[in-house]
Amino acid sequence: MNELIQLSPEVAAARAEGRPVVALESTIIAHGMPWPQNLDTAREVEDLIRAEGAVPATIAVMAGRIRVGLTAAELQQLAQSPDAMKLSRRDLPYAIATGRLGATTVAATMICAQLAGIEVFVTGGIGGVHRGGADSFDISADLQELARTPVAVVCAGAKSILDLALTLEYLETHGVPVLSIGQHNFAAFFTPDSGLRADFRMDDAAEQARFIRAKWALGLGGGVVVSNPVPAAQAMPREEIAAITAQALAEAEAQGIQGKAITPFLLARIKALTGGRSLATNIALVKHNALAGARLARALHG
Repeated sequence: MNELIQLSPEVAAARAEGRPVVALESTIIAHGMPWPQNLDTAREVEDLIRAEGAVPATIAVMAGRIRVGLTAAELQQLAQSPDAMKLSRRDLPYAIATGRLGATTVAATMICAQLAGIEVFVTGGIGGVHRGGADSFDISADLQELARTPVAVVCAGAKSILDLALTLEYLETHGVPVLSIGQHNFAAFFTPDSGLRADFRMDDAAEQARFIRAKWALGLGGGVVVSNPVPAAQAMPREEIAAITAQALAEAEAQGIQGKAITPFLLARIKALTGGRSLATNIALVKHNALAGARLARALHG
């Protein structure tokens, strides 16, 4: 185990006993949801994973080490810390070297999960190619991480604020397979269906596990995207979220918001413009993903 990795007692016991572990990111806690819903959701997601027979491992950087599994007090600290850094691949060494508190994105969580020997990671939605990315080259580091780091990422597709067609093209170019649960199309975060085909439909966790094992046994490095659409009852209407997203994007451009600040800004504006309904959808999809991720972790462990 890398000396910079510190497992919580719960995660360490699971590893020693050969029980399945599911990684969870912490950016969704520090930057993706407001207080107190962020802490409530983090706790509920962990409990859902435990109830499905796996062990949750929320990942963050604290006091110069990568913490794999957080105590209740540490979760609360992260949820109430406005100064927590948003950490991607490039930022991890800085946070560790300076002792800064940091919340891990999809890319950073994948790196930390691999270092800790965890094969399944649950998030809300992956990053991707931003709208206008063909000119700006604003492409999330999540996509390159998926191309290089062998972790299965269970998500509700990519965030609908992105250019989903270009995101799928990027993943295809880099050989990252996209599996879809319950439908043939790729999910679109707030809505179940992006209108774009995923690579393969695999509804059953055992089938997903066989695919992932075959990929890695062939020496084909990198991760796998498991697209798990938000349940229809909790989804946002597609036309409404498209119009609201366009408005939020226009506001971000007018205010000159760019880089890692843009996603938190857009999610907050969409929440405000929907009267909080988008936050309820976000919470529902994360919980739904936790169930799918725990089942996949169990299947990979079997």
